[in-house]
Amino acid sequence: MEGIFGINLFTERYEACVAFYEQVLGLVAYRRTDSLTGFRINERTYLLVERGGVATATEKSPEQNPTVLRWDVADLPSAVTRLESRGAVFRERCKRFSWGTIAVLLDPDGNRIELGEIGPTSLPPTQE
Repeated sequence: MEGIFGINLFTERYEACVAFYEQVLGLVAYRRTDSLTGFRINERTYLLVERGGVATATEKSPEQNPTVLRWDVADLPSAVTRLESRGAVFRERCKRFSWGTIAVLLDPDGNRIELGEIGPTSLPPTQE
């Protein structure tokens, strides 16, 4: 399937989540209303933060939110340090697996966000 890909994230703490994605993650808003803010990830991907979700005080379980937002980065330690300087609090700064390394943080609603270090497992194999 080709085209533009979007993720809609329904939030209870709408204003706090918008501020988090903008100020902490550094996303740039392209649309704002009282109930929806659109952030462009790149030319073909966007994130819509909307009112209407349910917040939790801790990380949401996979049953509460089976989706994880993930950004792969070239230099994980530098990305973690940069986001911490903007106020991010990481649950895990460097979690190693056989397939790669991630860092884990939460948005104000308890949605899990991962940063992954770019490596051989970052992208699925291309079909020939």
